[in-house]
Amino acid sequence: MASTYLLEFTGLALAHFLALLSPGPDFFLITGNSVRHGLRGAAGICAGIAAANGLYILLALVGFGAIRDRPWIFLSMKFAGALYLIYLGFMLLRSRSRKLFNESDGSGDERPSCLGRQFAAGFASGILNPKNALFYLSLFSLLVNKETPTLLQSLYGFWMFGLVLLWDLFIAWSIGSDRVRRMLNAQIHRIEQGAGIVLLTMGGSLFFT
Repeated sequence: MASTYLLEFTGLALAHFLALLSPGPDFFLITGNSVRHGLRGAAGICAGIAAANGLYILLALVGFGAIRDRPWIFLSMKFAGALYLIYLGFMLLRSRSRKLFNESDGSGDERPSCLGRQFAAGFASGILNPKNALFYLSLFSLLVNKETPTLLQSLYGFWMFGLVLLWDLFIAWSIGSDRVRRMLNAQIHRIEQGAGIVLLTMGGSLFFT
């Protein structure tokens, strides 16, 4: 029986990790902030995204009955998510050329938003993405046996929540390191504008599909 659960967890963890490797709206939101402010400017966003994923994991564990039985909830999430992505895209697209570091002392020229605002932005990005809801529902429905104990399923959920948080923090740390930011100092606005175009495209596609 233990080997069965081990195989179940391995399949679940592998599918989840492969999904994390595929860049989505959350990735570009993290990129746009960490490249401007470093890890401290995206840590709250990572926590918010992880919290939203954690909520969807919890809903998947209890069956997603509310969303499954009420299609209007899913449609509302879809359109709200699309509009939010379009809003984020426009904000990033407005980025203008400016120096991240002063040549004299190497300090930055602007402060990141507070952790509360970062968390809210990350949570909104994660919770308003209907693909997250479908992903976790499908993942648990297809790969987790109904006979698997609730405690074990909860441990699966904690693993995925922790992995989302650590992976996003790793992305923010990698992109937001001073070395990388100094290399990209003169092109930061181009990166932000590119992320904005991607988010606009994703939002428009989600809205009209």
